[in-house]
Amino acid sequence: MSEYFNNYDSNMYNMYHENQNMSDENNGLHTQAPKQPKKKKHSGRAGRTAKRIGAITLSAVLFGGIAAGAFQGVNCLSGYTAAQTESAAADTAALEGSAAGTLQSSDSGNGQVLQTSSSTASDSMSVADVAEAVMPSIVSITNRSVQEVQNYFSMFGYYGGQPQMQETESVGSGIILGQNDTELLIATNNHVVEGADSLTVSFIDNQAYEANIKGTDSANDLAVIAVPLSSISADTMSRIRPATLGNSDSLRVGEQVVAIGNALGYGQSVTTGIVSATNRTLTTAADKGSGSTAASYIQTDAAINPGNSGGALVNMRGEVIGINSAKLASTEVEGMGYAIPITRASSIISTLMNESTLVRVNEASRGSLGITAATVPASVTEAYGIPAGVYVSGVTAGSAAESAGLRRGDVITALDGRTVTDVSGLQNLLQYYSAGQTVSLTVQSITNGSYAEKTVSLTLEGSSASSNTGVA
Repeated sequence: MSEYFNNYDSNMYNMYHENQNMSDENNGLHTQAPKQPKKKKHSGRAGRTAKRIGAITLSAVLFGGIAAGAFQGVNCLSGYTAAQTESAAADTAALEGSAAGTLQSSDSGNGQVLQTSSSTASDSMSVADVAEAVMPSIVSITNRSVQEVQNYFSMFGYYGGQPQMQETESVGSGIILGQNDTELLIATNNHVVEGADSLTVSFIDNQAYEANIKGTDSANDLAVIAVPLSSISADTMSRIRPATLGNSDSLRVGEQVVAIGNALGYGQSVTTGIVSATNRTLTTAADKGSGSTAASYIQTDAAINPGNSGGALVNMRGEVIGINSAKLASTEVEGMGYAIPITRASSIISTLMNESTLVRVNEASRGSLGITAATVPASVTEAYGIPAGVYVSGVTAGSAAESAGLRRGDVITALDGRTVTDVSGLQNLLQYYSAGQTVSLTVQSITNGSYAEKTVSLTLEGSSASSNTGVA
């Protein structure tokens, strides 16, 4: 029995120690084994995350580099570089500056010559940029005059049947050409200033100044007016600039253009369109009762409304390529405006701006020739060969005309070198000459059965009848 218990105790002791050893081993596995897998598992996730972040970052860098290279390559192929941007900015700045060279001294010493030039800018500007650059060169012109008008009662013999005198006002536009020693010179249409008792010019700063006529050409519907520099404020002078003139001969049909002017008298406005045709020949009445003349124009669909006459038609480089002149007005016609090509107009304007400035003389002091006259119609010129101009139908006895040798049948074609095509034009010119002033007349006179040109000099006499129809 004791042997049994001894064996039992011995077995239990051995089992206890074996279990204890196993427990120790298991405890060792329990404390170390979890640490190693967790550590390995945690280390693997961090590595994979780091690799992903690195791959994404590298992809972003590569994509950005490729995009930047492609963008720069496209810019280089299209010719758009930083240097060209700076060049275009410089060209725009140069355009916005004074157009030096628009007026140049003539080599022959005969005054100034209008020069056309081209901008060095190779790229076109936007309409907004063109307007901003050119509008300081455009002016608004107001023409005030007193005209004879028929009213309802005088048409039926009331109030002695005499027409009434009424002050009228019309508006137009002009283009600043440059200046001489004493005057700012502005080009416009002849019909804008024709018959004016007074002319007012308004600049971009809305300041208005009185202007005088420098020269007119009714046949080509061109005129130059002058504003004394002494009357223009320094602030206005700093805000205006001469226009840059382009080459209208290089225009192409379909080319975009901009029209700038004093539409309807509301102030400067901008319209845009394309060149519809070049060298468009129009037959327009140049003078009252004197037939018509044909001239070439630029046709455009840019809106040209009353008041735009005399304003600028501009290309997309900001160069004036035409002087807005006429609009075909009809309920059946849309988008047909016309401008005088600047290449054709420049030589005429050069002549006009070198003429003596005309200052209007008050009516009581005006001079007259002492003749009665009529306009020679184009049909009479064509049928009978009588020169176009003012036909002398009578010479007042004892007048300055008689003393100068004028006779019935003579045709006056110029006064002091200014072309005269009708009686109205002659009367308008005489408004700028006072009695006692000596003038030169260019006359076509019949000699040996044909007309021959001669020049006569006469001293104007005082007369209050020069405003009557047919009297000069």
